Amino acid sequence: MIEPAPAPAPTNTAEVTLELRHLHRFFGRLKAVNDVSFQVRAGQVMGFIGPNGAGKTTSMRIAATLDTPTAGDAFICGYSVVDDPDKVRRFLGFMPDSFGRYPNMNVVEYLDFYARAYGLKGARRRDAIEHVLVFTELRKLADKPIDTLSKGMGQRLGLGRCLIHDPQVMVLDEPAAGLDPRARVELRELIRLLATEMNKTVLISSHILTELSEICDSAAIIEAGQILAFGTMDEIHQQMRQSSGQDVGRTLLVRISGGDDSEATSDKLEKWLLEQPFVSRVQCTQLGATFDFEGHDREQTQFLRSMLDAGIEVLEYHSKTHSLEDAFMNITQGITQ
Repeated sequence: MIEPAPAPAPTNTAEVTLELRHLHRFFGRLKAVNDVSFQVRAGQVMGFIGPNGAGKTTSMRIAATLDTPTAGDAFICGYSVVDDPDKVRRFLGFMPDSFGRYPNMNVVEYLDFYARAYGLKGARRRDAIEHVLVFTELRKLADKPIDTLSKGMGQRLGLGRCLIHDPQVMVLDEPAAGLDPRARVELRELIRLLATEMNKTVLISSHILTELSEICDSAAIIEAGQILAFGTMDEIHQQMRQSSGQDVGRTLLVRISGGDDSEATSDKLEKWLLEQPFVSRVQCTQLGATFDFEGHDREQTQFLRSMLDAGIEVLEYHSKTHSLEDAFMNITQGITQ
């Protein structure tokens, strides 16, 4: 039986509650995790991104005390997973990419089983179960057998199981895998609430990068066991621009009115763009163009004025927002181990 955590004191949002410090995990010659280090603070959601075999799950399993590092350490609320695994488990909720559904159990019985495993008793156990049922919106399914739940409701139950002892840190491995769009949105909202309303630290891995970009405060990109980029979304995009030699520039999109002769208008736009300073990597279609612009805001304002003066009918003009997928594709190389 795992000893329950004491009631936590008010948490400073600047406090580091999850840290991987020079973490290594080798399987023979395979370096599954190779000197991985990062920190996540209370109230933050951090995305853990990488291709299959990159080392995400191994790192998460170590943080969850389910595997032992070859070297280095991980810390949950200041406790070492190597030296104090029992203390770590008081403050940690781990949701693997798949988890068992015991037969002949309904939703309440399943949550009650885990509440007892964490040593919750009496009114405290009943309150914890009720809180989880309400938060995950499973109250109406409380008596439903768990092996008849949909994939989305099953993932909610898995999340509730991790929350039953009110941990400070949540480690979620591919929680949205296999969910339909509505279930993904609903799960995303729950995860965001964990951070914003409950001040929990969330480390989440997913292959659905558009989902992560909408809920994460920061991200770590891992490939072949090594961290390639880490920081807030803006910091990662800055690293992406620097790695491609675009320290100042941005990508602009222009959509034009082609009229009856859209091909001639597109050719005119392309010719004009190629003659302009600060412009490179021009890609044109009959609807407009995408190109890199190396100037600052003042030059960009003058650039638009010049485009209009040249008789180009502009319908849309804006900077392209680089997505997490852009960063992933730019920073990783597709290396497998």
